[in-house]
Amino acid sequence: MIILSPSILGADFTKLGEQVAEVDKAGAQYIHLDVMDGAFVPSISFGMPVIKSLRPVTDRVFDVHMMVEEPGRYVEDIKKAGADLICVHQEACLHLDRTIAQIREAGLQTGVALNPATPVETLDVILPEVDMVLLMTVNPGFGGQKFIPYTVEKIKKLRAMCSERGLSTRIEVDGGITPDNVRTVLEAGADVIVAGSAVFKGNPAGNVKTFLNIFQEFEQG
Repeated sequence: MIILSPSILGADFTKLGEQVAEVDKAGAQYIHLDVMDGAFVPSISFGMPVIKSLRPVTDRVFDVHMMVEEPGRYVEDIKKAGADLICVHQEACLHLDRTIAQIREAGLQTGVALNPATPVETLDVILPEVDMVLLMTVNPGFGGQKFIPYTVEKIKKLRAMCSERGLSTRIEVDGGITPDNVRTVLEAGADVIVAGSAVFKGNPAGNVKTFLNIFQEFEQG
């Protein structure tokens, strides 16, 4: 099953709860929440209070992407705010295994993210320990960037690594994904699609339905 995870970075923050409820009702299965600290990435986004304020609005999976240095410090607080899945950057964790174990011990799904220029081979040892790998298809820190084409080969390589080991690891992609290029990443092996601007600009419910129709067509072959 292919999952759509709309990124609230693309939403209108004056109508945030309303827009999250709208994409939920339209059928988006996850809500993608980008936490940025202004150190690991250039931007500062939002933290626990925003996640907590949205939790009563929807029971969809809260897919929290931690673009922060040493994210292990925040696992308990993010859990209390309402996260279901915490994804941390390999590049931001001095002790990645320990951080992944912390997330699992908190009872949450585990994810590890890679920046565009980080090879998938760096996950060779940790791959069996995670539920999901997030491959950034733009450099993290800002919404609305253009998709980086070479990341398609990374998706293919990672899917092959998972298949060779018999792992059912989900592969999430984030950055510059639109209805025009989403089939390319699906063909490469991605099955969780993050979209911000492409969902929230214009008609969020209609945009969700456009993506879900493409997913259905793809799955039906």
